[in-house]
Amino acid sequence: MLRTSILSSALAMLGLGVAMPAAAQDYLAKIGHLESTQQSRHIALEKVAEEVKERTDGHVTFQIFPQGQLGGQREMNEGVQLGTIEGTVAPAAFLGGFNPLVSILDIPYLLPEDAEKAEALREGPFGQQLLDSFSDRGMVAIGLWPNGRKQFTSNKPIGDIADFAGQKFRVMDSAILIEQFNALGASAIALPFGELYTSLQTGVVDGEENPLDTILSMKFYEVQDHLLVSDHGAMEDVILFNPAWWNSLPAEYQEIITDSFREAVPELTAHKAAAVEAALEEIKASGTDVHIADADERAALRAEMFEPAVETYLAKTGDAGKALMDTYAAEMTELQ
Repeated sequence: MLRTSILSSALAMLGLGVAMPAAAQDYLAKIGHLESTQQSRHIALEKVAEEVKERTDGHVTFQIFPQGQLGGQREMNEGVQLGTIEGTVAPAAFLGGFNPLVSILDIPYLLPEDAEKAEALREGPFGQQLLDSFSDRGMVAIGLWPNGRKQFTSNKPIGDIADFAGQKFRVMDSAILIEQFNALGASAIALPFGELYTSLQTGVVDGEENPLDTILSMKFYEVQDHLLVSDHGAMEDVILFNPAWWNSLPAEYQEIITDSFREAVPELTAHKAAAVEAALEEIKASGTDVHIADADERAALRAEMFEPAVETYLAKTGDAGKALMDTYAAEMTELQ
C-alpha cells in the first residue's frame, strides 16, 4: 500500500495521473436591471440570488446591479449578447428591437386578469414558445416575471372611452402601443422616459401609461389631474442569460436557477400588489381624480384595442407571430 501511495504521488507530480475527484467549479453572474433597490424586481432578485447560492452550496453567485448601474436596458441587452455581463431581467417592452416576437406582450389585455391563469399562460406552451424565440438572438431566456399592470393618466378627463379622442399620450417606442391609442381615437408619441415628467408638465403630451407604483415614485400624479385604473397592459419581464455562460453550467445548476426564478413569482406578485395598493391610496389622497374601471368598462376597452393591436403585431412578425398567437389562442380557450 505504501509503494502504491508513493507511485500515485509520483505520477501525480509528473501529470500522468491518477484520477482524483474534481473540485466543483464556481460560477459568477453579474445581473443588471433598471429598478431601484426598493422595488419588487430587485427584492425578488436578491431572494433568488440567496436561493441559488444556498442550493448550489455556494458554487453559483449572482451579483445584482440595480438602477441601470450596468447601463441602459439596450446596453444591458447587448452586454448579455456579447458576454460582457451574464444576465439581465428586462421589461419585454425594451426587447422588441432584439426580438420582435416578444412585442406580443405589448398587446392590451393579452393576459387574463386572474393571476393563476396568467401564470399558467407564462408557464405553459405559450410562454415556452416565446422564451424559445430568443435562442437565435444571442440570448437564453429562462422565464417570464410579472411586474404589474399599466394604468392611464391624463390632464384631461379619461373616465369614458370617448374622452380619449384627440388626446396625446406618451408611449415607449412600440408600434403596438401606438396602435393601441389610435384605436381609441388618441395619438401616441414615443418619448424617452426621462423626459416624461416635463412633457406632462408643459403639455407636450396630455397623458401617459404606467403602473401605479411608477406613477407615484416618478410623481407623475403631481402633473396629471386624472387617473383611470384600467389594468390594460401587462408589464412582463424576461429573464435573460448569456448563452456561453449558461451553457457552461452543469445541468443541475441550470435547473436550480430556473426553479428559483419560477418559485419567486408568488412573493414577487404579493410585493408588487402591496406597492400598487399603497400607491393608489397615496394618489387618491393627493386629490387626483381616480376612476376604477369596472368589468364592463374594461371589456369595452379591450373590444376597442385588442384586435387592432393584434393586426399590427401580425403585420410585423409574419408566420412566426401567427404561430405564437395561435398557441396563445389555444391556451386561452383551455383556460376559460
